[in-house]
Amino acid sequence: MAEQPQPISPLKNFFAGGFGGVCLVFVGHPLDTIKVRLQTQPKPQPGQPPLYSGTFDCFRKTLVGEGIRGLYRGMAAPIVGVTPMFAVCFFGFGLGKRLQQKKPDDVLTYPQLFAAGMLSGVFTTVIMAPGERIKCLLQIQAATGETKYSGSLDCAKQLYREAGIRGVYKGTVLTLMRDVPASGMYFMTYEWLKNILTPEGKSVSDLSVPRILFAGGLAGIFNWAVAIPPDVLKSRFQTAPAGKYPNGFRDVLRELIREEGVASLYKGFTAVMIRAFPANAACFLGFEVAMKFLNWIAPSL
Repeated sequence: MAEQPQPISPLKNFFAGGFGGVCLVFVGHPLDTIKVRLQTQPKPQPGQPPLYSGTFDCFRKTLVGEGIRGLYRGMAAPIVGVTPMFAVCFFGFGLGKRLQQKKPDDVLTYPQLFAAGMLSGVFTTVIMAPGERIKCLLQIQAATGETKYSGSLDCAKQLYREAGIRGVYKGTVLTLMRDVPASGMYFMTYEWLKNILTPEGKSVSDLSVPRILFAGGLAGIFNWAVAIPPDVLKSRFQTAPAGKYPNGFRDVLRELIREEGVASLYKGFTAVMIRAFPANAACFLGFEVAMKFLNWIAPSL
């Protein structure tokens, strides 16, 4: 295994992770909108076709009906959240690595890297859960023809007014169920691929841009391969009317399997996988570029 870089400073982590997150959202949000609309579309009446027949049909109808802005519905919430979220995410991964090192120069095993990634998923849920709730509600309201929320801030205010902080954080457990194992897979895969792609005698910090893009993109695909089923449950639960699922995700799971079968847990799979590679390639490239820049301008920070 190639030598691993030491954990970076929290301040550098904040700016580099935030920049990587902004890159991810900008590249990946249109297909995230498609994914949520596919996951939350109502069950068609007998003899009627579904609202969207698939990923490309949803993309076409959104583009024709709402223009390019329709693909970026709800982007303000994740954009506002990405800087602290990705700072906490990458900091959590670094902390997870450090906690498992007996000596500063210890090289971690892949199971240890997976565990460190899982810790980052716990850290990010606090920020991720309300942002995901607001994002999903804004993404589906345009498709339903209703305009209950004028924007992210208005959505947050209404949720808080209706149900307090519990309304804003609805779906937190499902966000944890999605992000903890998926983050473990995400970071472990990225580190594994960087090590494989690093030429003999070279440092992982000198990896070329195409190899960083490839490692980051595949890490995103592995991440979502784990995350899709709980993500479908989360989207359904977070956009459901109050009181519809009194027992939480168990009620959502039972309803989905009973009415639409096990395959319904992979709704939006095509949109997710098309999005995963470029979005996460952009994220890790943005992070690595920003980190090199920060190391150059402030090496002792």
